[in-house]
Amino acid sequence: MIAHRLKSARKKANLTQEKLGVLGGIDESTARSRVSQYESGTYSPNFDTLCHFARVLNVPECYFYILDDDFAEQVLALYETFNASKA
Repeated sequence: MIAHRLKSARKKANLTQEKLGVLGGIDESTARSRVSQYESGTYSPNFDTLCHFARVLNVPECYFYILDDDFAEQVLALYETFNASKA
């Protein structure tokens, strides 16, 4: 997982680390510290947790795994356009 993308997506969604953690299914007592560790790259969430985060943050799961930052932003833009057209 590309750690800085989680932080970027969380900030774009205007969520605190604790709120993202809780909405992503992490116990409230450890949510902030766990998301902080994920964002710093100290630990990586398992795939299921990352899928929960992606749904909460409205980004595709692959966004957190694409190595090239420019390509990741293009994928995100395509995802947003696709979702806007379904609404």
